[in-house]
Amino acid sequence: QVELVESGGGSVQVRGSLRLSCTVSGYIGPVYCMSWFRQRPGKEREGIVRISSDRTYEYTSSAVEGRVTSSLDNAKNTLYLQIDRLTYDDTAMYYCAAGPLGICYGGNFPYWGQGTQVTVSS
Repeated sequence: QVELVESGGGSVQVRGSLRLSCTVSGYIGPVYCMSWFRQRPGKEREGIVRISSDRTYEYTSSAVEGRVTSSLDNAKNTLYLQIDRLTYDDTAMYYCAAGPLGICYGGNFPYWGQGTQVTVSS
């Protein structure tokens, strides 16, 4: 059984930074795809970053490009997301998702975490 657990959310000051972690347990495949999504209040869920475990696919949304660093630690099965220069618009529920490699190129992720809330305040 595959499980994803996110951590690192909370209340953060505007213009600060935060680092989210998502750890996967269970077997997805020899190569897999992981992604961070977020859902801001009143808006649809949007993908932020997407990366394959073999690094053949990497994507960062233009909405956060230049402020976001993602990294995947294969040994720990953990995907990290660091967001710098936080704005109020970064307030959202952040979700981690995972699936087979092909999902990186299109399709719906079969595995999701419960989400971690990030609130940016002054």
